[in-house]
Amino acid sequence: MQSRSPASRTGRPRSAAADAAILAATRAALVELGWSKLTLGDVATRAGVAKTTLYRRWAGKNELVVDAVAELFDELELPDSGSLAADIEGVVLQFAALLARPEAKSGLMAVVAESTRDDALRERIRASIVDRQKRLVVEGRERAQGRGELPPETDPVGSGLTVDLIFDLVAGAVIHRTLVSGHLADEEWIRGFTRVLLLGLAGAAAESAEG
Repeated sequence: MQSRSPASRTGRPRSAAADAAILAATRAALVELGWSKLTLGDVATRAGVAKTTLYRRWAGKNELVVDAVAELFDELELPDSGSLAADIEGVVLQFAALLARPEAKSGLMAVVAESTRDDALRERIRASIVDRQKRLVVEGRERAQGRGELPPETDPVGSGLTVDLIFDLVAGAVIHRTLVSGHLADEEWIRGFTRVLLLGLAGAAAESAEG
């Protein structure tokens, strides 16, 4: 049975302050205890709320951790550094630093692993983290088009597919580098990755123009 998101639950109006306290307490528990030892009871105690308050908002630990980690990803911002290359390097550096944080690292890896057996959880990760962060790709591409670094998009369908592909390339590379391979995504690696990505974008733009 699929679990409902917090927004779909009925009952008393939600408190934004309580939600913020619960999500902050969840991240603190992830740092101190790790995902495996984190319990809703511990989070409730840290947040100063009743355990039933959590259950009115989240179906279980997995959903709670997704939302707690999603707040961290919402902190990512695309810098306006004057060029597409510099903008990419700036946001990738932020992304790598975020993944180095223990609450992001343990929380993300745990819920991704759990989602392999839970379609509803996978959809929650997609909606709460992946789809929300595609805004960075859209913003970066529009800014680069305004500077004349990339040609304007003429195909709405193809534009959406390009956003998905760019996001997958960036997120996949950084997550693999930092969380799977266990290497640093330092400034040298980020510069090299950006060069490769830009070569691909330039080639795709040229191919589109020829077509």
